[in-house]
Amino acid sequence: MAVHDVATNRKARHEYDILETVEAGLVLTGTEVKSLRTGQCSLQDSFALIRDWEATLRGMHIAPYQQGSGHNPPPDRDRRLLLHRQEIVRLATKVKEQGYTLIPLRLYFDRGLAKIELGLAKGRKTFDKRRKLREEDERRRTQEALSRHARGQSV
Repeated sequence: MAVHDVATNRKARHEYDILETVEAGLVLTGTEVKSLRTGQCSLQDSFALIRDWEATLRGMHIAPYQQGSGHNPPPDRDRRLLLHRQEIVRLATKVKEQGYTLIPLRLYFDRGLAKIELGLAKGRKTFDKRRKLREEDERRRTQEALSRHARGQSV
């Protein structure tokens, strides 16, 4: 079975420098899974916390399932993340000592299981964001110029 993306946090790669990524499972209710399968989810403004050696995802919005009636949990509740103990310890020390944060990058289904890709990230300053945009724009323009030159068109 293929990996099926549900939601991505496109703003995260602009706002943060992603140093490494980690895959984690999610503890969800049945109606939340059904709502995710219809793509009704937002990762914007969400982040992960590690408290008492337990990882939690905070701020992720899963819209209530239409046919769920009274069985729908609150849409913005905290959700537990499933990680190995060693990963939790390693991430907790980096977040605590070096000032990193855990940002969800994408939510997807892998073989029927809901997974979330977390990025260990460091915040960017405004001038860093502008510099990165400028570098990407220059890289794109040179690629376009090279491809035009390869096709024999004038610049």
